[in-house]
Amino acid sequence: MKLLITTLLVLKVAFLAAQDTVPKNLGFTEYLAYVKQYHPVVRQAQLHLEKGEAELLRARGAFDPKLEVDYDRKKFKGSEYYELLNSTFKIPTWYGLELKAGFEQNDGLYLNPQRTVPPEGLFSAGITLSAAQGLIMDKRRAALRSAQALKDQTAAEMELMVSEILYEASVAYLEWARLHQQSEVYNGFVDNAQRRFQGISRSAATGEIAAIDTVEAGIALQDRLLQLEQTKIKLLKQRLEVSNFLWLENNVPVELQTEIRPDYILFEDEIPGEDIEFLLPGYTLEEHPKIQAMESKIEALRVQRRLKINNLLPKVDLEYNFLTPDGDQIGTYDTSNYKAGLKFSFPLFLRKERGEVKLANYKLEDASLEVDLSRRKIENKIDGLLQELESYIRQIKISEEMVENYEQLLAAEERKFSFGESSLFLIISRESKLIDAKLKQNELLTKFMIVKAEFYRSLGSFPEIRE
Repeated sequence: MKLLITTLLVLKVAFLAAQDTVPKNLGFTEYLAYVKQYHPVVRQAQLHLEKGEAELLRARGAFDPKLEVDYDRKKFKGSEYYELLNSTFKIPTWYGLELKAGFEQNDGLYLNPQRTVPPEGLFSAGITLSAAQGLIMDKRRAALRSAQALKDQTAAEMELMVSEILYEASVAYLEWARLHQQSEVYNGFVDNAQRRFQGISRSAATGEIAAIDTVEAGIALQDRLLQLEQTKIKLLKQRLEVSNFLWLENNVPVELQTEIRPDYILFEDEIPGEDIEFLLPGYTLEEHPKIQAMESKIEALRVQRRLKINNLLPKVDLEYNFLTPDGDQIGTYDTSNYKAGLKFSFPLFLRKERGEVKLANYKLEDASLEVDLSRRKIENKIDGLLQELESYIRQIKISEEMVENYEQLLAAEERKFSFGESSLFLIISRESKLIDAKLKQNELLTKFMIVKAEFYRSLGSFPEIRE
């Protein structure tokens, strides 16, 4: 049962519809598509974004209309001391203005004279205005604008998190592909060493060559087998490393089976010519998620600074309400019937407020310097990686020529050996050089792809991945 479930999971990861056969290849693009869709870190990044949206929703709640009802009653020894009803409907607006509508009805033997209203109640409609502090910026607006900046910041940070996990997944896959190709190289030369050992053993048995040559051929075979086994161990570990990035829906992990192979053809398709400027089509540094995140942080700091500066102003709260006992009749509102109020406060030295403004300025300057430094680092990182990619392209071409030359040398040495003009030692030496050249070429191809992945990480986002 466990084997059946594992096989089905691997089938789904490899995007193959066949139900009766085990898939043989796991494509690089398909692999990254599943990492981007199902990896827990990617889901955590999505939760981070949703958290920013929730913060924005909470900040917008400060501007929600509010209904308030205050009812109070006291009755003692058969006497109605008082019965108070005060209801208010408030609508906050953007510029420190609040619209209000209310109804008040009070009764009782011991009612405070200030609360005396007509028996049918008293209706009111008016406004509350912060005329100085709070007119341009207040806590509600600062919270909302900061939440908007936070939402943009979390969106940019989500891109960075996804880019980072895709880079790590790419490195794991590319190392897996390199080791798999390395094992293929050793497999091929193990077969060559076995055939050579068998042929030399037969020739030594007939006396055509010295018996000591069988020892040398046997040592060469053992060396190839040892290298192959060491590579298999590394390949096993790397396959498990790749499995760490493979998940399905509902947080189901996937373990790659030994028969699944990486797509090594991608190396041949990904090596461009000398010009690699196509990697930056119309790219500007301001599009970098890290810069965008930091700019959003600076915007939030600017909002807080405006709030601190606004706190230097005095508090002047004005209130005016029209009053009428007939709330259902609009024409009954009269400017001579009103309730008005004024509140004023102002600290004489403003030491707290001035200190907060200075701190806000320092934080903003510090964040601006950090953006400039990060921008410079990113520019240098991108430039360095482009030069490194160009260098690897040249190295790869040189390594291809070296492999071809070593193949020619080995073929020529084998022909000379068949004519009795060479030795087994030279053949094994030429073969070892060819193996080293093939492995070096394989390593350079892998490093090129890893640097390319690092280049996309330095840009802050990978190319669009199609499932």
